Amino acid sequence: MIISGAGQEFIIKDTHRGLYYEDGKLTQVLDAGRYTIPPRNRLFTKLPVVECVLVDVRERELTIKGQEILTADKVAIRVSILVQFRVTDPKSAIHTVDNFEDRLYSDVQLAARRSLASMNLEEILTNRNRLSEDILSDVTESAGSYGVTIRRADVKDLIFPGNLQEIMNRVLAAERHSQAQLVEARTRAEVEQIEANSRAEITRRSAQAKAEARRLREQGDAEATRIQATAETQVYAERVKVAEALEKHPALLRLAELETLRDLAKNSNARLYLGMDKISLASAAQG
Repeated sequence: MIISGAGQEFIIKDTHRGLYYEDGKLTQVLDAGRYTIPPRNRLFTKLPVVECVLVDVRERELTIKGQEILTADKVAIRVSILVQFRVTDPKSAIHTVDNFEDRLYSDVQLAARRSLASMNLEEILTNRNRLSEDILSDVTESAGSYGVTIRRADVKDLIFPGNLQEIMNRVLAAERHSQAQLVEARTRAEVEQIEANSRAEITRRSAQAKAEARRLREQGDAEATRIQATAETQVYAERVKVAEALEKHPALLRLAELETLRDLAKNSNARLYLGMDKISLASAAQG
C-alpha cells in the first residue's frame, strides 16, 4: 500500500512498517505511529515529493499446491507445502526483489524439487520429515537475503499415482500387520520372561526356606544332644558322689540293701535267697 499526497495524515499500526521516500529516495523506515506528509511548497520553497509504502510484518502463510516432482527412482508424486514466514527487514523485502512472496514461492518450489530428486520413494515414505527439513534449510538463507524469515516449511500432502497408491496401501497394511505381530511376540516374550523370573524366585525362596529349616533342625538336634550330654554328666556326677559316700560309710550300703529287701518283700512273686554264698563255700570244702 502506497500513501502519498501533500498534507495527508496517516497512521501506521504495529502490524506494519513504513518506507518513507522523498523524491523516490528511501530516507527512513517508520515504526508504528501517526505521521503527516508535508506540503510541496512552503514560503516559495519547493519541497520533495513524499511517498510512504506500508509493509506488513505479521506472520503469514504461503501454500505451494500440487507440485508434480520426480523422485530419485523416477516416481512422479504431487506435493503440497505450507510455509510460514514474516518480513523482518522491510527495506530488503521491497528493494532486493520485485515481489518477495513470488520469490519465496519459487525458492520453496525449487528447494522441494532438489530435495525430492535426491530421495527415492522408500526414503520419502519412511522419513517424510527429511523433506520438510531439507526445504527449510535450503530456503532459510536465500529468504533472509531479501528480508524474509522462514518460521517453518512443512509438507502438507503427498499424492502418489493411482496404482502406486494401491501398492502403498498394501505395503502399509503389511507393515502394520508385521508391527502388530512384533508387538505380540515381544509381549509374549516379556510374559514368558516374567513367568521364568517368577519360577526362579519361587525356587530360590523354597531353597532358602529348606536350608533355613535344615539349619534350625540341626541346631535343635545339637541343642538336644548338648542337653542330654549335660544331663548324663550330671547323673554320672551324682553316682560318683553316691559311690564316694557309700565307700566312706559302709552302713549306708547296708541300709540301702535293707530298703531294697523291704521293697521286694512287698511283692508276693519275688523270691529271696539269703546266705547262698556260705552254702556254696561249705559244699566246696566237703568235696
